[in-house]
Amino acid sequence: MTLQILWFVIIAVLWTGFFVLEGFDFGVGMLHNFLGRNDIERRVAINAIGPVWDGNEVWLIVGGAGIFAAFPSWYATWFSAGYLALLLVLVALIIRGVSFEYRGKVDGNRWRATWTWTLTLGSALVPLLLGVALGDLLAGLPIDANEEFTGNFWSLLTPYGLLVGLTLMGLCKVHGATFLGLKTEGVVRERAASVARVGAWPVLVIVIVFVVWTQAISDAPGWATVFLALPVLGALGTVVFARRGQEGRAFAATAIAIGGTVASLFANLYPNVMVSSTSAANNLTVANTASGDYALKVMTVVALVLFPVVLLYQGWSYWVFRARISVPSSAADVSSHESTPA
Repeated sequence: MTLQILWFVIIAVLWTGFFVLEGFDFGVGMLHNFLGRNDIERRVAINAIGPVWDGNEVWLIVGGAGIFAAFPSWYATWFSAGYLALLLVLVALIIRGVSFEYRGKVDGNRWRATWTWTLTLGSALVPLLLGVALGDLLAGLPIDANEEFTGNFWSLLTPYGLLVGLTLMGLCKVHGATFLGLKTEGVVRERAASVARVGAWPVLVIVIVFVVWTQAISDAPGWATVFLALPVLGALGTVVFARRGQEGRAFAATAIAIGGTVASLFANLYPNVMVSSTSAANNLTVANTASGDYALKVMTVVALVLFPVVLLYQGWSYWVFRARISVPSSAADVSSHESTPA
């Protein structure tokens, strides 16, 4: 395996890891306003991801930085094409992050409702927009011989890209529901289990559509099709385990489904990194967009040293904050305008 291929695999792992880990954060953000009937129940859901959500977002930063360092031409073309879309992603990430911190700063119903909805909308927009961007890599964008994007904002809204965005958003929602089943107790846990049972079926359908469509438009080698089995198996497992109330297995199944979706997309993209809808001759590939060997060697050494450290730290964080979160027993009759901490 060459260093170029190795770094393509690393980029795919980083994006897959981001959606597996941050995916349930997005799902909780989307669901907390509907699973919680009062402010305390909503804060129980939020507190379930409170210690980990910002650490999970680091995977997105490293994924983008990895493309910048390992495949600068890919980074330049893709990020230039999506300037406006990236601005929307950044706005969604900002209002989502601010919502975590600001919703409890003022004891007022309108104030908390505003930040509750910004958290809900921001959590839904990010996986949708990033899914569209990832889908566009395989669907193809207008790129000329100079590796320059020649379309406009509306060119980014490819039908396949929109499907990938909706698939990832739906998977994140069910992923978040299964996570809350593991991390909470009481009514929030019960409602999350109900969402997982009901939501698993439409997610299975959209995942099957994604797999069929990906197979139809991909020119990847035959081995890449093996990855397409992962999201289907994960979605099927979610249906079975959520119905049985097996929370740990249901969460593992949604992780396989969402991780398999992203991994299969990158597998079917190879050896390209970005397809040109103008001409196949203009496709950006692993070979023609990679940095020099020296840069890739230095990056590989750094990755071999730091990546295990990051995994150990994140694993330790999840272990420390492994306890379930429940609604305080004294909160049964507390109205939604009170601000007793969860």
